Amino acid sequence: MTPRHGLYDPAQERDACGFGFVARVDGQKTRATVEEGLEILRNLEHRGARGSDPETGDGAGILVQIPDAFFRREADRLGIELPEAGRYAVGTLFESDEESGHDAEERLAEIAEEEGLSFLGFREVPVKPEHCGRLAREVMPKMTQFFIAQGEERLDYLDFERKLYVVRRLLHKAFGENCYVVSLSSRTLVYKGLLAGFQVPLFYPDLSDGDFKSAIALVHERFSTNTLGSWPLAHPYRYVAHNGEFNTIRGNVNWMRARENRLASDEELGELIRKVSPVIAPGQSDSASFDNALELMHLGGRSLPHAVAMMIPEAWENDERMDPERRAFYQYHSALMEPWDGPAAVAFTDGRMIGATLDRNGLRPARYVVTKDGRVIAASEDGALPVAAEEIVERWRLQPGRMLVVDTEKHEVLHDRAVKEPLFRRQPYARWLEENEIHLDELPEANGSGRPEPASLFERQKAFGYTMEDLRVLLGPMSGAGAEPTGSMGSDTPLAVLSEKPQMLFHYFKQHFAQVTNPPIDPIREELVMSLKMSLGPEQNFFEETPKHCRRVLLDGPVLTDRDLEKVRQLGADPFHATTLSTLFNVARGEDGLEPAVENLCERAERAVRSGSPVLVLSDRGISREQLAIPSLLATAAVHHHLVRRGIRTNTTLVVEAADAREVHHFALLIGYGATAVNPYLAFETIRGLAQDGELGELSPEEAQKNYTKAVEKGLLKILSKMGISTLFSYCGAQIFEAVGIDREVVDRYFTGTASKIGGVGMREICRELLLRHELAFGGVEDGPEELPVGGEYQLRQQGQYHQWNPETIVPLQRAVRTKDFETFQQFTRHFDEQGAFSTLRGLMDFKEDPIPLEEVEPAKEIVKRFTTGAMSLGSLSKEAHETLALAMNRIGGKSNTGEGGEDRERFADDRRSAIKQVASGRFGVTVEYLANSDVIQIKMAQGAKPGEGGQLPGHKISEYIAKIRYSTPGVGLISPPPHHDIYSIEDLAQLIHDLKNANPRAYVSVKLVSEVGVGTIAAGVAKAKADHITIAGHDGGTGASPLSSIKHAGLPWELGLSETQQVLVQNDLRGRIILEADGQLKTGRDVVVAALLGGEEFAFSTAPLIATGCIMMRVCHLNTCPVGIATQDPELRKRFTGTPEHVINYFFFLAEEVRAIMARMGFRRFVDLVGRADRLVQKDTSSHWKAKNLDLSPVFYRPEVGNEVSIHHETEQDHNLEAALDNRLIERARPAIERGESVRFGSPISNVNRTVGGMLAGEIARRHGQDGLPDGTLRIDFEGVAGQSFGAWTAKGTTLTLKGTTNDYVGKGLSGGRLAVFPHERIGYDPARSIVVGNVALYGATGGEAFFRGFAGERFAVRNSGAHAVVEGVGDHGCEYMTGGVVVVLGPTGRNFAAGMSGGVAFVLDVNEEFEELCNKGMVGLEAVELEEDVELLRRLVESHREWTGSEVAREVLADWEDHLRRFVKVMPNDLKRVMEERTKESRMEVVS
Repeated sequence: MTPRHGLYDPAQERDACGFGFVARVDGQKTRATVEEGLEILRNLEHRGARGSDPETGDGAGILVQIPDAFFRREADRLGIELPEAGRYAVGTLFESDEESGHDAEERLAEIAEEEGLSFLGFREVPVKPEHCGRLAREVMPKMTQFFIAQGEERLDYLDFERKLYVVRRLLHKAFGENCYVVSLSSRTLVYKGLLAGFQVPLFYPDLSDGDFKSAIALVHERFSTNTLGSWPLAHPYRYVAHNGEFNTIRGNVNWMRARENRLASDEELGELIRKVSPVIAPGQSDSASFDNALELMHLGGRSLPHAVAMMIPEAWENDERMDPERRAFYQYHSALMEPWDGPAAVAFTDGRMIGATLDRNGLRPARYVVTKDGRVIAASEDGALPVAAEEIVERWRLQPGRMLVVDTEKHEVLHDRAVKEPLFRRQPYARWLEENEIHLDELPEANGSGRPEPASLFERQKAFGYTMEDLRVLLGPMSGAGAEPTGSMGSDTPLAVLSEKPQMLFHYFKQHFAQVTNPPIDPIREELVMSLKMSLGPEQNFFEETPKHCRRVLLDGPVLTDRDLEKVRQLGADPFHATTLSTLFNVARGEDGLEPAVENLCERAERAVRSGSPVLVLSDRGISREQLAIPSLLATAAVHHHLVRRGIRTNTTLVVEAADAREVHHFALLIGYGATAVNPYLAFETIRGLAQDGELGELSPEEAQKNYTKAVEKGLLKILSKMGISTLFSYCGAQIFEAVGIDREVVDRYFTGTASKIGGVGMREICRELLLRHELAFGGVEDGPEELPVGGEYQLRQQGQYHQWNPETIVPLQRAVRTKDFETFQQFTRHFDEQGAFSTLRGLMDFKEDPIPLEEVEPAKEIVKRFTTGAMSLGSLSKEAHETLALAMNRIGGKSNTGEGGEDRERFADDRRSAIKQVASGRFGVTVEYLANSDVIQIKMAQGAKPGEGGQLPGHKISEYIAKIRYSTPGVGLISPPPHHDIYSIEDLAQLIHDLKNANPRAYVSVKLVSEVGVGTIAAGVAKAKADHITIAGHDGGTGASPLSSIKHAGLPWELGLSETQQVLVQNDLRGRIILEADGQLKTGRDVVVAALLGGEEFAFSTAPLIATGCIMMRVCHLNTCPVGIATQDPELRKRFTGTPEHVINYFFFLAEEVRAIMARMGFRRFVDLVGRADRLVQKDTSSHWKAKNLDLSPVFYRPEVGNEVSIHHETEQDHNLEAALDNRLIERARPAIERGESVRFGSPISNVNRTVGGMLAGEIARRHGQDGLPDGTLRIDFEGVAGQSFGAWTAKGTTLTLKGTTNDYVGKGLSGGRLAVFPHERIGYDPARSIVVGNVALYGATGGEAFFRGFAGERFAVRNSGAHAVVEGVGDHGCEYMTGGVVVVLGPTGRNFAAGMSGGVAFVLDVNEEFEELCNKGMVGLEAVELEEDVELLRRLVESHREWTGSEVAREVLADWEDHLRRFVKVMPNDLKRVMEERTKESRMEVVS
C-alpha cells in the first residue's frame, strides 16, 4: 500500500463489491463448479471498478476446495510426495521483495518444522502477466505455492489448522508487508489478485485445468475507493468474502487487542495466542480484520455459523416477536463480544460448509436459488449465474440478520432456523441470564448522595465552562422538550484551536459520518435495529461459555443519574465492586501539571484493575480554589488506552462522573473513547436549579432531568446512526472522530488511532485553558450579580464568540450590492483579511506573489461562470428568493442549484431554470422530465451542516405550490431519509450515476460530499464510479434546520477536505476526468483563490448571495418566520422580499474583480492555471496566537510528485460506456412510437448485466414530449430473463415494460408515469407466490405510473413512493417507508416496520395471518377496515389489473372470493393525511353553507 503523504492516509481506504458462491449439496467435486464460480465473477464485473488504468481491476478472486488430483499431479511432477487428502495443506505466498522472499521461503520451512509439521516443498504458480493491467504488473508480487504435511502425530482438522495458523502468522510477523500468505489450509485454496473478474482465469492458468475441481467456489469482485493497488487486499480472504463496511472497525480491533491478555491465559489455546499476537494484524482492511477475528474464534472451537452469529447478531434488543431462545442466545453472547456493526453481506466457508449472512438492517443485497440437480447459487445479484427457470426449486433472498448454510459433508441446505436452533440449545442461556444478570433498576437505593462539593454551583459552572447560552439554548430546551435543539444557517465561529477564548477539549473533535461507502440509518423510523443498552462488569475468556460470562449489571442507556451512580459506587460484591478515582490535581502545578496528573491517573487505574476492580469511576467532583480537574474526555481516553496497552482493559468498565459533559457531542466522545456510562452531575444540578427557579415552566426537577436524559439519548442515537452504527455497544471505544487542532503527540499517546492532520495544542495549552476557566471561577470577587459568560457560539452576542457574519460584514455587503459600489465591497472583504484572519484555516494562509499587470488577467465575465449558488430548496426558500438566484446565475453564465425540493415545470424553458438539478434522499420532484432539463445532476450525499442526517420540511411550509412540485399533500410534513436508499455502498453510487446518465446523457453527474478525514479516498471511489463532478462542502455550510450538535461538531473545514481530495485524485491519476467544486461559507475573492490553489475549479455560494438579497441572519429559517421573506412560505412575509437578481450579479462581479486582483499579484493570467497550485500558498506567522502557533499546514499544501502527463485539473471526460447500453437498440426500434406516436410492441432478451433498461428510452421520450410522455399503450416492450439493477427506472407515460423472469434491486426507480409488470416464467419449478421476483428498494421516488409484481419484493418496497400504484404479493422489512403518495396493494405477508415515516398515499394489506398490526409501525399511520366505496373500487381495480398483467394466481383467488378477502384487507392511512383531508372536507361544507 502507498504510505501516508500530505493528507492521504491508507487507513481510510474503503471497499465494496459483488460476491457469489456455487456449492454442490452432495459434496461432489466437479470442474463445472469452478467454471460456474468464474462465470459469476464475470457477470458481477460491473460491481467492481477500475481506476486510471482501464486494464487494472480493483481486485478479484476465487476460493475453492483443494483440488487433490490436480495437486497430486503437479507435486509428482516436482518430485514431491503428498500424503492422503486432509493430511497435507497447500499455501500460496505473495512475495513483494526478491531478497527477503528467499529468506522468507527458508524461514517458512523452519517454522513448519518447529511446529511439528513436515515441509514438503514449493511450486511456482503459473501466471500470465499479459492478462492484467499495467498498474497491476508494476506492483505484482512473486507467487509461490507450498506444501506442508502433518508430522508423525496424526492431527484432527482443527489441530492441524491451528498449527498452520501459527506458521502463517509467525511468517507474517517476521517479514511484514514483504510476505503475505494468501491462504494456508488443509481444505481451501485462494487465487486472487489486482485483477478484474474476467482476468482471473486468464491470469491463473491453473483455474482452467481439467483436474482443477471443487464442490465449492466462492468469488468476489472488488470496488475500492482508491487505486493505489495492493494484491493482498483482493478478496476472498481465508474464510470470508465481504460486501459492505464495518463502521465500528477501530473499536472492534481495539477490543480484540484488549482481550488478548485474557485469551493468552486459556489452558488449551493460550500458547497459540502468545505466539501469534496481535491476533488482528495492523494496517489491514476491515474485511481482513473480520477474517482474522473469525478465524481465531473458529480455531478456538466454535463453528463458523456460531462465530458469525456472535459477530453479526440479529437486531434482538427491540424485537418483541423474537422467540425467547433466540433472544437469550444473542443476549448472552453480547456479554462476550460487541457487534461488528455496519452494512454487511458476508459469505464464509471452512471448505466443508459454506454460508452467508446479512447485517441486522439488511443493507446489502444477497439472492440465492436452489436447483433440482443439487446446487445452491448465491450472489449479490440474481442471474449472476444463468439457470433455466424450470431447473430452480427455490428462489429467495437473505433477510436482515438471517443466515443460509450449505453443508457439503452432511449434504444439507440449512435455512436460518435450521442453522441456529442447535446454537440456541448449546447451553441453557436463558437460565444463565436469569441467574446472573442484574438490572440497575433492581439494585437497592444507595445510602447518601455522593460527596459534598467545596465550591458553589456558580463557581463550578464557570470552572467547567458553562455559559448563559448553554443554559438558554442547550440545557433549557433539552430539559423542557426532551429533544436536542435545532438551529439554522450553519456555523461561522472559529475552530476551537483558532478561538481566543478558552474552549472545552470536546470541541477540538469532529464527528465522522457515513457517506457513499456505507449508509446512515434513520434512528427514529428504524428504531427496531437501534440499541443504547450497555452493561457493567468484566469480560471473560470468549473461548469458553459459562454462567460467569453473563454476570453483569445491565443499563438501558449510558446516562446515569446521581442516584444511579451511587448504586454503582456502592456495589460491594464481586464481580461488581467499583473503585472511584479522582481526576483532580493541584492548581499550583500550573501549565505543566496536567501531563503528570494524567500519567498518575493511569497508574492508579492500572493498580485498581490489577487489584480486581471491575468498575472504575473516574470522578471530577471536588474542585476548589486549590484543585482543578483533568478534562473528562482526556481522563477517559488516557485510562482506556493505557489499560488496552497493558492488556487488562476488558477486566473493567469505565464510568465517568463528569461536570464538563452536557452536550450530546460530549457524551458521544466519552463513550467513543471507552466510557460505558456517564453521570453528568453538574448538568443535572443546573437543570434542577432551572426548574426550581421556574425557568422550565411547570416541569418539576425530576421531570426536567428525565427530559434531559431523553434528549441526550435521542441525540446519541442520531450520532450513532449518522455513522451507520446501530448499537452503543459497538460505538463504545470505536473512536469515530477526528481531532482538529491537537498536537499529534498528545493524540498518539492518549487518543491512539485518531486522525490529527495539522497538529495544534499540546498538554500545556490544554492545561492553560483549564486554568483560565479556573481563574474565572475562583480568581476574584465580583461586585455585580452572579452571571455566567454570555457564550455566543450559536448566536451573535456582545463580548461573546466572534462570528464571521456580523453587522461589520452584513451591512457593507448589502450596501455595496445595492449601490454597485466596489469600494464598499472592499470594506466587507477587508474585515476578513484583518479582523477575521484567525477565524478560518484559510485565514492562516498567504500567497507567494510574482506580479503582472491586471489587464493581462482573464476578464471577470469569464471567472463568474465558475460560480454556482448552493443547493437551497424551493420550500426552505420562498419562490421569490429561489427564482431570484436562478435569474442572476443564468444572466452571468453561472449555475443555480434547485436544492432537493424539485423545480416548477414552468421554469424549465425560461431564465428561471436552475442548471443544476439536485437528487437527494427524498427524491422530491425527481421525474424523468426534471432530469432531462438539467445541465448538471447533483447527487447530494451529505450536507455540511448536518452530514449523515436527513431532514424534515414541516407541514406549515408545504403550501399548495410546494406540494405540487414535491408530489405531496399541502399541509402534510415531508421527511428526507438520512440515506439514499439506493446508495448503501460505493458500487450502489456507481449504479445511481449510471441511472442518471442514462436519463440524461448530456448532463454532468455531480456528487456532493462533506469534508471529513478520508474524503479524498471516497472522492477517488466516486471518480471511479464515473461521476463527472465532485463538490466538497465544508462543515460550516448553511442549513434550513439542523440539530445544533451537527452544526457545530460534524465534518471538517473545506480547506482540509478539498486539499485531500486534490492530492488523492492526482496521486491516482483521476483528477483530469473530474470537475472539483468547493462549497461552504465562501465569501471573498481571497476565499476563491485559496480554494482554487487547493484544487477547486468551481465555487458554490449560499449564505453570501442570500445576504446580498436581504438576509439579516436571524437564524430562524426552520420556524417559517423569516422577517425578510427569504426562508418562508408565509404569503405575507414573502411580500417583504426586496432582493433582485442585480444584487446577486453585483456581488459575483465584485468577487471576480477581487479574484483578478489577486491573480495579478501572483502572476496568473488564466484562472485554470491557479487550480491545484498549492505550492503558491504559505502559512502565515501564527506565533502570536497562543493556540494556533503550533498548527502545521504543510500537509494541506502538499503536492504529489507525479509526471507532467498527470493532470492536476479537469481536462478529459469520463467514459460512461453508454454506447453499450441495451437502450440504444430499444430506442431505435421504438422510434416510430417516439417520433410519430405509432403503436409499437416488440420483445427482447435481458440479463443481469443489462442495467437501467428503459432509462435512456424514458429520457428520450421526456426530451421530446415532456411530462406528458406518450398516449397510454403506445409502446410496449416484452423482456425475458433476469434483469439487472434499476430495471424500468424513470419509465415515462405511454411506455409499458413487461418482464417474464425476475429482477434485481431498484426496479421502477423514479417511475414517471409508465407501467411495469414482472412475472415468472410459466415453466418454473417453484411457487411464485412464495418466491422473490423483485429486489430491494423498488419504486424508490416513483412519481406516477403502475407496477405489478407477481411474487415477493425485498426490503423497502415503495420507499418514498409519491405517486405510483403498485401491487405485489409480499414484501420484506420497511415496506412503504416515507411514502407520500400513490397506492400500494400487498396481497401477502409483510416484513417488520411497515409504513415507517409514511405521511401520504394509502396501502392495502391482505392480512391473512392476522399479524400485520404487530408488523406495522404505527408512529405516523392508523389501520382501518376497507369500507369506503371509493376504496373498495380502487382496490378491486388494482387487483384485477394485477391479474391481467401478471397472470397471478393469488389475484385470481382473491377475486374469486372477493367479499371474504375484502374483510381481511387492512387499510393503512397516514394520520396527517387523514387530518388534512378531514379539514378540507370541513372547509368545503362551510363554503357550501355560506
